[in-house]
Amino acid sequence: MSLNRSLIAPTTHPSLEQALRDKLKRRSETTGELGELEPLAIRLGLIQNTLKPRFRAPQLAMFAADHGLAVDGVGAPGRLSTAKLVHNLLTSQLPVSVFARIQGLELSVVDCGVAEAVSPHARLLARKIAHGTRNARVTSAMSLDQAHAAIRAGMEIGDALPGNVVACAGIGVGSDESSALVLSRLTGANVRDLVTSGPAMREEDLAHLQMVLHGAQGRHKDVTDPVEVLAAFGGFEVAVMVGVMLVAGSKRHLIIADGMAACAALMVASRIAPAVTDYCIYCRSHSHQGLDVALSLFHTTALLELGMESIDGTGATLAWPLVRSAAALLTEVAEGEDPGPTHPAGMAEPTSKL
Repeated sequence: MSLNRSLIAPTTHPSLEQALRDKLKRRSETTGELGELEPLAIRLGLIQNTLKPRFRAPQLAMFAADHGLAVDGVGAPGRLSTAKLVHNLLTSQLPVSVFARIQGLELSVVDCGVAEAVSPHARLLARKIAHGTRNARVTSAMSLDQAHAAIRAGMEIGDALPGNVVACAGIGVGSDESSALVLSRLTGANVRDLVTSGPAMREEDLAHLQMVLHGAQGRHKDVTDPVEVLAAFGGFEVAVMVGVMLVAGSKRHLIIADGMAACAALMVASRIAPAVTDYCIYCRSHSHQGLDVALSLFHTTALLELGMESIDGTGATLAWPLVRSAAALLTEVAEGEDPGPTHPAGMAEPTSKL
């Protein structure tokens, strides 16, 4: 399966945007303004190319992989192994699993490259490219063939997932640090800013982390092509997410990005098809300071700021009711006896490009 960048169309549509604004203005004249829900509603209408955005079969996809950087002591000490985290996700032992269920999000966990064997499960998608990446400080994290294989696997997943919205999050020991390297190289952001968790981070921990990451940066100092950057520094979970996001954008599906790995994947995808970011909204599940920097690279902020310290994906499950509510402003609130049009006058129904 291949994806040409021209298959992802920008959502820019001045006449539709004006019609959406007019519709919300009529609402506010009788009910009052609803703050940030209104620009979100307009965004959703533009994504679906309609005055009446509707969602079906929403998906939460958690992408799991291990990272070779972990052998250098990268990753929070004492945290669960990636395989154990996957097990807990699949057996509803984590809040994100429960929140997804009660919010009507279908949870899938994708084994992109977990180092250990993962037991089969109905919600587990086995797409293991390898048993973890290599150490980016010593050599490329993955070969170019592996990077392309992971992107293709993600495209196949994106094509097979039901519904028209997918929330994406990555998990794995070393995932945040690997993702920070990808973001740093593609944008020029200082990697220190991307990995600093906050004022409470011990200086010696930050110094060690910088030493490892600067070593990786020096090892691949001439790499600039987005897929080559992904292969040099990235994780299999990021690479598979790239494919999912590209297909979602080509289908005009909403993408919800939660966390550093999702930001890294979106940045790579945007270097392949720039308009993919038009289809994305952003969430966060923890207060990691580096994530502020990552989000600023897209000139955005998270939809919710709840001060959580949970695994990525949790914020997406809690933001989902806001997304549904924003769409309902345009779709469910009646305008007298007239149900209203789906598209402005003279505007044709959208057609899928896949």
